[in-house]
Amino acid sequence: MDSHDETPDAGAGPEPPALPAPYRSEITLRVNGKPRTLLVDHRRALLDLLREDLDLTGAKKGCDHGQCGACTVLVDGRRVNSCLLLAVALDGSEVTTVEGLAGDGEEPHPLQRAFLDRDAFQCGYCTPGQICSAVGALAEAAAGHPSHVTDPAAPSGRPVPLDRAEIRERLSGNLCRCGAYPRIVDAVEDVNQ
Repeated sequence: MDSHDETPDAGAGPEPPALPAPYRSEITLRVNGKPRTLLVDHRRALLDLLREDLDLTGAKKGCDHGQCGACTVLVDGRRVNSCLLLAVALDGSEVTTVEGLAGDGEEPHPLQRAFLDRDAFQCGYCTPGQICSAVGALAEAAAGHPSHVTDPAAPSGRPVPLDRAEIRERLSGNLCRCGAYPRIVDAVEDVNQ
């Protein structure tokens, strides 16, 4: 455990020294549909809280600088790099990780199924972040948010059609060290149709 662990039941190992009250706050997050109230160190990143305190290990720590996308989750429906967000600032937010995309059912989310069907992963390390990013990208396009490659003449506020160039641009913040990009684009195309 490191000095950022703040909950007594955060896992195995010795309990870290207690921080004075001004450096910790109680927050409530709705994580994968379930309310969670936690006492968090003000320096605690959302990624560390998810992985170490809540045992949701789908989001990965890749670069820890917001550059690789391995830690991508959804906060209030928008995709974010969880390594860059302080958990204390998210009090009252809805957080969805790859583990929560399918809900309580046995069936995987359509993007999870498409990634399996299209073999859109190799080592799988970046896959949870890729899937969460794709969920967010589909929602952004449906809401009419343009990307860098969206035709400037496209009507504002209307859904943006997702061709391969749009999908590649919208997912460009998520790196795949194995190079599964063509299959990832195929999987997102399958779900978008």
